[in-house]
Amino acid sequence: MTVCQDIAKSIDSGDMMDAFVIDFSKAFELVSHDRLLMKIAISGVDSRVVAWVRDFLLGRTQRVKVGGQLSVDVRVAFGVPHGSVLGPLLFLAYVNDIWGNIVSTLSLFGDDCVVYRKIINNEDIEKLQKDLDMLGEWAAENSVKINSSKCKAARFTRTRVKDPLKYTLGDQFRKRAVANTWE
Repeated sequence: MTVCQDIAKSIDSGDMMDAFVIDFSKAFELVSHDRLLMKIAISGVDSRVVAWVRDFLLGRTQRVKVGGQLSVDVRVAFGVPHGSVLGPLLFLAYVNDIWGNIVSTLSLFGDDCVVYRKIINNEDIEKLQKDLDMLGEWAAENSVKINSSKCKAARFTRTRVKDPLKYTLGDQFRKRAVANTWE
């Protein structure tokens, strides 16, 4: 809702806003337990909570059933449990440092992310691109994969956009993004 309100305000005031929607691939499955526990610990959470989360995550196993046959148990070292109340909360704890040095507005919803800013001049475009570069670095450092086929750039403005937007996101998103207008 906040993103939509920000875009609507920008359009109503005659401004232009660029946004970049990022989809994290298999985000819940790729969360490193060790890194998650470290992030929770350095966030200042009580050590008993960290120990409880460690007990919740560590020692988990999984197996599959195919044609009536069960596989052997395999230790699960990555990922937060799907369908659990804690899964989304633990994922948010894992990505809580994504804001880092971002100067544009960043909004998270589940395993999706939107980065956007009002564009007044070329400096604003450069700032948004720098933020996208930082997000790409953050994703690489945290073993978070970006699904480039689902990433989209959009420009929201009352005027017709003729040229495609040229934002990139790390090595994972090098194709030109298509510009969109809101009229």
